[in-house]
Amino acid sequence: MSSKRPLKESATTSSVRIRRERRPRRLARIWRGAREIVLPTAVLIVLGLIWEVVVRGFEIPVFMLPAPSSIWTESVGIPGELLVHTAATIWTVMVGFLVSVAVSLPLAVIITSSQNVSNAIYPLLVLMNSIPKVALAPILVVLLGTGELPGIVVTFLVAFFPLVISIATGLLSTPTDLLDLGRFYQASRLEELYRIRLPYSVPFIFSGLKVASSLAVVGAVVGEFVAADRGLGYLIVSSMAFFNTSVAFGAMGILSIMGIVLFQIVVIVERVFFPWAMSENDVGE
Repeated sequence: MSSKRPLKESATTSSVRIRRERRPRRLARIWRGAREIVLPTAVLIVLGLIWEVVVRGFEIPVFMLPAPSSIWTESVGIPGELLVHTAATIWTVMVGFLVSVAVSLPLAVIITSSQNVSNAIYPLLVLMNSIPKVALAPILVVLLGTGELPGIVVTFLVAFFPLVISIATGLLSTPTDLLDLGRFYQASRLEELYRIRLPYSVPFIFSGLKVASSLAVVGAVVGEFVAADRGLGYLIVSSMAFFNTSVAFGAMGILSIMGIVLFQIVVIVERVFFPWAMSENDVGE
């Protein structure tokens, strides 16, 4: 009995020590997951308080720079109108973004299939991307008429170029060892694309998607500035025509949240469906 008691006590002591060691690790893991939300939120709150104090302390006119409290009050005062314009912008962003994804992938495959094809198409893409979209929007209004279609086209044009470049870069960056291995097993061009090149290009694809998701919001607003009867871009222009700066700032805040949410959706899709494609730093965080 006396010999077994020390063994039991030592086992109990070791289990308590293990639980104590696991507790800080669990807290550290929780903090790593929460700091992505807590830290930016804390910074935004501090900046908002400074903004409020500066506007009220220096008595800056509302039409020049409204305080966050004024922005919130004016925006909440028009919930129905704000919801209609937000829904219109979300539709334009999502349609333009999805069309850019649908067009970019096959176009990148075509560009990387042959050097001659790349030399023929790539300069045209660069030329198209160099055209200022603000200058192109009025021309699209003449060609396509007013409504949502010009905004969708502008969104597509803004978002698809970085996506094409990212996908093409990933396809061309496939290691030659993997390609030689596929040729050794007599893989066809289609099998080489789906089994080797595209899986290796997944990190590049999601890098392009993250950039394109933010640019899609910008493109939608540019289109709504020129030719739209609804949308957050239209709301900003109409509000500033009557010097209602608070509503314009509220619309810009919603656009920022929209871009962040779309970016995070891309990140979540990457983490859930392609965790192996993420960098070591992203996985560790």
